[in-house]
Amino acid sequence: MNSAFEGATPGFLVWRLSMKWRVAVDRAVAPLGLTHAQYSLVASLYDMHRAGQRPSQRQLADHTGLEALYVSKLARALEATGLLERTRDPRDPRAVRLALTEQGREVARRAIKVVQGLLEQLLEPLGGLDSTRTGEFTRELTALLDAPLDLLTEREPKHEKEQS
Repeated sequence: MNSAFEGATPGFLVWRLSMKWRVAVDRAVAPLGLTHAQYSLVASLYDMHRAGQRPSQRQLADHTGLEALYVSKLARALEATGLLERTRDPRDPRAVRLALTEQGREVARRAIKVVQGLLEQLLEPLGGLDSTRTGEFTRELTALLDAPLDLLTEREPKHEKEQS
């Protein structure tokens, strides 16, 4: 283990790993004209399109974990570059449906391939994408992501209880 991280909390390590990943993706997709956040949208839209879905901005926000207002801002920027189409939902005039253009699908395919290579590099210390350790790591991350935030914020920290 890197001595710089010795004694670090799991939260700090998750934050550092997420920042490392964000920087790596930003650098990798920049030549395609994307940021990490934009990549999150186009890759998600690409997968949803393949599944026959045309999500609303709200649905995409829920899927990506990004704030709806931020998704709206990113979608406008991607629309301006010709990668995405935004249309009003005929059943709900408040909702905006999103879809990649043909150019957007091509950029998404290329970006997904680039990011898949990054994922292979990142997971190499665990034995690669298909290793048992990576499978265990994925299950552990999923368990943490499945924990509802409302339960986490309602609890009083242990150190405050001990001081009472």
